[in-house]
Amino acid sequence: MSEKYDVIVVGAGNAGLVAAATTAKNGLKTLLLEKHNLPGGCATSFRRGRFEFEPSLHELASVGDKEHPDTVYKIFDNLGATVDWRYEHNTFRAIVKGCDGYDVTLQAGIDPFCDAMEAAVPGCRASVHRLFEYYPKVTDALAYITRMKGKPNGLVMITKHADFMKIASHSVEDVMKSLGIPEKARNIINTYWGYLGVPTDELNCMHFLNMLYSYVVHGAAMPYKRSHELSLSLAKVILDAGGEIRYNSEATEFLYDGNGAVCGVVANGETLFAKEVISNVIPHNVFNMSDPKNIPETDLKLANARTFGISVSTIYLGLDCSMEELGIHDYTVFVMTDANPRKQYDDRKNKSLYIVNCLNKVIPDSSPEGTCTMFFTMPTFGCDVPKDLKPEDYKKYKNRLAEEYIEDYEKLMGIDMRSHIEEISIATPVTFARYLGTPEGTIYGYALSGWDNILGRISCEKDEYTIKGLSFCGGHAFRGDGYSSAYVTGDTIGHRVVNSIKGGN
Repeated sequence: MSEKYDVIVVGAGNAGLVAAATTAKNGLKTLLLEKHNLPGGCATSFRRGRFEFEPSLHELASVGDKEHPDTVYKIFDNLGATVDWRYEHNTFRAIVKGCDGYDVTLQAGIDPFCDAMEAAVPGCRASVHRLFEYYPKVTDALAYITRMKGKPNGLVMITKHADFMKIASHSVEDVMKSLGIPEKARNIINTYWGYLGVPTDELNCMHFLNMLYSYVVHGAAMPYKRSHELSLSLAKVILDAGGEIRYNSEATEFLYDGNGAVCGVVANGETLFAKEVISNVIPHNVFNMSDPKNIPETDLKLANARTFGISVSTIYLGLDCSMEELGIHDYTVFVMTDANPRKQYDDRKNKSLYIVNCLNKVIPDSSPEGTCTMFFTMPTFGCDVPKDLKPEDYKKYKNRLAEEYIEDYEKLMGIDMRSHIEEISIATPVTFARYLGTPEGTIYGYALSGWDNILGRISCEKDEYTIKGLSFCGGHAFRGDGYSSAYVTGDTIGHRVVNSIKGGN
């Protein structure tokens, strides 16, 4: 007879790792299944020659430090997961090309950030500062909504969280305009939309403000040993707490009992049972691994109504010279052809927005002495890959992509990169689809836009996916995009399952 667990977590991505660490740490018999031979999903690293590359993490928000811990720091600290954090105290450098463009570098800290904005757009400081004043009001309201499991009291919301109600259903652009923030200042601040994959005229302000505030107040953080350090630290927590991790173990079927509740999975041909199953796998894939008769029609319609979120194309460069020799001085540079986020989004296939990182700026010894690594990221969707692209032409397609972006950045910055390339690797949504197994190679699950924004998800979460015994965490869950949100959903769902099995609040 197959062994039964309290909890089976499917997928050792960021959220799955935190969920499994939470349930194991709280004394539940926990099994974590991962189809690859390493934990982390996108949170890993890979080697080419003498270089170790970070596949996807640009910089982590909501971390803070020991003296001023933010959400992510608290989650790792509470679990006992040890991470050697390194910090970047500039938020970003934004370069818009053309005669009406600009080149602005913004610092972390609300006052330094607002000072830099005032220098770039005289007269905007007060209105920009008012934007940050909304953040504590937003977090207080969100905490209340979460405590009420998405069913807040209307009178409480109106009387105690009126400011939240003013902005909750509005886009970033709408709220910034209402505060009197000038267009140029809005465009500079909204540079960050590329991290979320939704342009700011449809991106929920609450969602954007949460990310912006985290980056500005605490700066960005990076793990010293790439994001693989994050994954390994969480895996250690699971094992130390008596949990079990099975690598090279892909779940191929979700099992249901006679009442329609999930009761286990099949992995490597073995039937595994549990009281609760937590999926770090996107609902589309879970439903494809389930008997159709067990999927409620409303759940299926919800999944199919959603739009797959953004993916990326990436260029990883190992260069045989230092960043100083190359003439690089920044960690994160956003390069744009137009200042307007909507135009950047609509014209994304034509180098309208890309991001360049040099990890050596934050972690000087992240590559061998006398070398550096560069990381180009182009926000894109799986559907942007040419539909008529043949397998035999894929390498040529990737090489052309790299040539175009590297040449563009060389001309912009007045540097020579190509003669210093020692190692190069190129990924597209096809790469991420193959590695992650997500539809269209999405790295963020479902797009948080329109009716499917973060407020809608949090408010309606209780009624979203209704299959008993099954919970979802990760980028496709109620918090949506990014590493930080994934850790939050893993922590939230992990504790809910602990309470469900053991009782309590």
